[in-house]
Amino acid sequence: MAATSRGTTPVPPDARPRLTVLSGPSGVGKSTVVAHMRKEHPEVWLSVSATTRKPRPGEKHGVQYFFVTDEEFDKLVANGELLEWAEFAGNRYGTPRGAVLDRLGAGEPVLLEIDLQGARLVRESMPDARLVFLAPPSWEELVRRLTGRGTEAPEVIERRLDAAKIELAAESEFDTTLVNTAVEDVARELLALMDVV
Repeated sequence: MAATSRGTTPVPPDARPRLTVLSGPSGVGKSTVVAHMRKEHPEVWLSVSATTRKPRPGEKHGVQYFFVTDEEFDKLVANGELLEWAEFAGNRYGTPRGAVLDRLGAGEPVLLEIDLQGARLVRESMPDARLVFLAPPSWEELVRRLTGRGTEAPEVIERRLDAAKIELAAESEFDTTLVNTAVEDVARELLALMDVV
C-alpha cells in the first residue's frame, strides 16, 4: 500500500536546501523511515540530538544520540547551543545548533527527526523550515507499535500514548503529512519533498 500525502507544497527548482523537520507521535516509525532513507541516500545529513535519556540496547553515543548528563544539558541550554529542546517522558532532548547551520550553509539537505515541541520551536527560530508530520495508518496501529516494543515500562507507554493523542491533534500545524503505511514509500516521498531524488 502506498504512503499518502496531504497538503504537499511544491519546491521551487532553484531553491537551495532548507531544513526539513520530521515529527509525529512516538512509535509512528520516524526512526525506521529515516534509517531506510539514509541507507539509500547517505548524503542526507541527519542531525544527531543530545539527550539525557540512557542508551537503549545497541545505541551508540554520537550515532543515535549524544548521551549527556543533566549538568551537560544545562550548559548547552545556557550557552544557546541548542536550536530547540524539549522534555519528554522524563528526559530532555535537544538539537545542536552549530552543526545544522554549518550544513545548511554548505548547501546540504538537512533533516531533523524531533518531537512536536521541538518542531514548534524550530518553526519559531527558522520560519522557512519545512515541517513534515508522520502519521500512523490508524490509532490502533500506533498502540500496537508502542506496546510491541517491549523496551519500556507500562507507565512510560501510557505517558507516550497520552502524548500521542496531543501530537496527533497538532497535524494541521505542519506543512505536509505523510501516512506511514509503507516505510519505502514514505522514505521516497520524504526524499522528493527534500528535493533529493
